[in-house]
Amino acid sequence: MNRSAALRGGAIALILVIGFIAGIYVDQAYPEYVPYVGHRSVSKIDLTEVQQAARVIQADYVDTNVNSSKLSQGSVQGLVNSLGDPFSIYFDPTQYQRLLESYQGRYTGIGIYLSFNTGSYPAITGTVPGSPAAEAGLIAGDQIVKVGDKDTKGITADQATSLIQGPSGSKVTLTVSRGGQTMTFSITRAQIDVPTVRSATIGDNVLYVRIYQFGAQTSTEFSKALSSGLNGASGMVLDLRGDPGGFISAADDVITQFVTNGETFETRGRNGTDRHEVGSHHAAPKVPLVVLVDANSASASEIVAGSLQVHSRAKLVGTKTFGKGSVQQDFVLSDGSDLHLTVERWYLPNGVTIDHKGLTPDVTVTLPAATDAYDVAQPSLGYAKDTQLNAALSVLAGG
Repeated sequence: MNRSAALRGGAIALILVIGFIAGIYVDQAYPEYVPYVGHRSVSKIDLTEVQQAARVIQADYVDTNVNSSKLSQGSVQGLVNSLGDPFSIYFDPTQYQRLLESYQGRYTGIGIYLSFNTGSYPAITGTVPGSPAAEAGLIAGDQIVKVGDKDTKGITADQATSLIQGPSGSKVTLTVSRGGQTMTFSITRAQIDVPTVRSATIGDNVLYVRIYQFGAQTSTEFSKALSSGLNGASGMVLDLRGDPGGFISAADDVITQFVTNGETFETRGRNGTDRHEVGSHHAAPKVPLVVLVDANSASASEIVAGSLQVHSRAKLVGTKTFGKGSVQQDFVLSDGSDLHLTVERWYLPNGVTIDHKGLTPDVTVTLPAATDAYDVAQPSLGYAKDTQLNAALSVLAGG
């Protein structure tokens, strides 16, 4: 099994609906093959009723033009839903292709970052500069109450992505709540290429690096940010706020830049324990480091933050993280659809799981409003209102 491409995220989603295929970012891996359905591990599944229902529908449903592909996909969707696991997901062929594009940092959507809270409407935490969303006038703090005629209260990141993403050139209508007012935006989707890492020098020569999600290009982009910004830096702030996760191989690489030996994390599944060891390239083994986290830091971002905390390599500042301690794997089916299935749990180097618990920061600081966060894509706006970032700078200064 190839572990080099593991990914997934959590409850917030960098649904760069351009999409970061909505927070579909779980630490995920790609298998080398799809197990034969008759394998003994699944031989006890009785599909008699499913097959009978399909025959009855085909034979007796009032309309004769029943789409057999949709019946098949619906059956698989039902199997996955029956697991009761919010991170095990079925993607139809089109959705899976979008997911693959998102892994590579290519998205077709409108260019927004969203956060998700149970029972609430998704909130925009930022827009991609120059994106359709930015040009249409969407801003951080807007709550999306409808996509088309679909109410969005309590929807998941994956559901939001399926609603907002679509072919380039097509339109999507968003109804948003802003300051007590309801506004409607009709936005044309577009192809957008977005870096997963942005950096800047702030304060007293402090290198600030934001990782939006752990994608296929993150390791390379992160290395470039360090090589261009570390020289002369008095310290570093690694911002993982709102990061829904991503490839666990990228998490390994980021941890290795700061830690010189030991374990980065480990995974445990049906086939035993897989211990991930620190790699050989350490660009910043001694630079003073603070990591920013919040309730939307999930999965691979929790691996990085938690491992650096356990290794006493960094202080965590912000609020308790999401708490996603599972690993998903993609199993591509014969029709091009995909089973995004939980196959393992992951643990910190000290053997602790953060699943359903999250990481507790060393310094707890809340952010009054999403719009107060420093936007490294628009550095001229500054970070005076970013209480968490300013607390991190204070920690680095010894305050």
